[in-house]
Amino acid sequence: MMQGSIVEANVISKKKRDERANREKQEILNPERLERAKIKRKKKIFWGTLLGILFCGAIIFVSFEIMRAIGKNSLYENVEAAAPDMGPVMAKEALTKEEEDKWQEGWVKYKGNIYAYNEEIITFLFMGIDKNSEVQEVEEGTDGGQADALFLAVMNPLDKTIKIIGINRNTMADVDIYNSEGAYVTTQKAQIAVQHGFGNGVEESCEYQRKAVSKLFYGLPIHGYAAIQMSAIPTINDAVGGVDVTVLEDLTIKDGMLVEGADVHLMGKTAFWYVKYRDTNTFGSADMRLERQKQYLTGFMDAAKRAAKENISVAAELYQAIMPMMVTDISLEEAAYLAPVILDYRFGGEDGFYMLEGETVMGEVFEEFYADEEALYEMILDIFYEPVEG
Repeated sequence: MMQGSIVEANVISKKKRDERANREKQEILNPERLERAKIKRKKKIFWGTLLGILFCGAIIFVSFEIMRAIGKNSLYENVEAAAPDMGPVMAKEALTKEEEDKWQEGWVKYKGNIYAYNEEIITFLFMGIDKNSEVQEVEEGTDGGQADALFLAVMNPLDKTIKIIGINRNTMADVDIYNSEGAYVTTQKAQIAVQHGFGNGVEESCEYQRKAVSKLFYGLPIHGYAAIQMSAIPTINDAVGGVDVTVLEDLTIKDGMLVEGADVHLMGKTAFWYVKYRDTNTFGSADMRLERQKQYLTGFMDAAKRAAKENISVAAELYQAIMPMMVTDISLEEAAYLAPVILDYRFGGEDGFYMLEGETVMGEVFEEFYADEEALYEMILDIFYEPVEG
């Protein structure tokens, strides 16, 4: 066996010596031919390597596009209802014979005009949770943290716009009550912000809050959510280089820079107090804070755009920084779909920011905000519906 291996090795060695001798002979007799052969081999290596890179790149690109397609489908499948149930809300208007003939399910007639829900719209719920720590799961009960900031971000692919809806944390809405074992007890009218407090403080609480906001908007489909602890405000703010505001009310009790009327570049804790603080002993303080939050978010969007132009990785860096302080159901595939798409969208500033109209009154214990039903109805039609032509 060993002798056979030695013979085989000798044969291979002789073959290599013969090939080397042949190359040396060719170099002497026909050096130009040998040079062409070398060039040919180099070209083969080059094109082979290039094709390999292109093939790998194609696989990565196709994989990414497949992931984006999965993410897009996932977003649209992430809702329980295809459209809000607007029918029973306001008095139904009589249809003409022509309208009856072409009528489709889900259409709405209001003040003589017909509207259809824009099924291309993607809506996200953003919650600012009244917690000054990293996200932690808690026992069932009421310790999940209240949603002191509630905003809907509405992406409309038809006109490539993002609109923001601010929801007063004291808005009286249907809130589901659960006991300490997590069992449903009843539903009652309460400030919508308390809904997040029920549940485990993470995904369960977020789902409760999503349901409450959806019901407030007549069953509006909400495709995803992100709940962010208020303690994340300095990190988020400073990641975009800070935000410029003209201070709307005196907050020097928390920060000496926050003098009413002063032009301030918010950084760190100053941004935190401007967005978070309210004097609970002052009537309507939640309303005034919501105005500050609206002003701040408008400035933040501008600052974020500038920061993204200077550093394209700012979004990824920010996402990683706030992950310990955030709960979200937006998957990697969904984020992969949204990231390049959202760059083409525009935010309309003050014109793209909507607030629930209504009245704040003093309840038995706490302030209560009652939304104007007709104004809410018209806002939903304006943002989420398109006129039916003809």
